[in-house]
Amino acid sequence: MCLAIPALVKSINGDEAEAELGGLSLNISIVLTPEVQVGDYVLLHTGYAISVLDEEEAEETLRLFEDMASLEEGLS
Repeated sequence: MCLAIPALVKSINGDEAEAELGGLSLNISIVLTPEVQVGDYVLLHTGYAISVLDEEEAEETLRLFEDMASLEEGLS
C-alpha cells in the first residue's frame, strides 16, 4: 500500500521545491510534475510530487487526515 499526502508548494528552484506539510518545510522533487506553480498543492509520495491537486481536493484530504488523527487520539 502506498500513501501520498497533499503538500503546498512555497517556492521552486529548478527540479526541486520547498513545500509545507503540517507546518513543516520540506524539500521535494518536482521532476515528475514540471507544470507545478508556487501556491499549488501537490500529491507528495516519498519526496516526489506525483501530481498537482486542486485546492479544494487537497484541503478536503488534509481535513480527513486530521479527523483520522483525532479518532486515533481518542482511542488511546
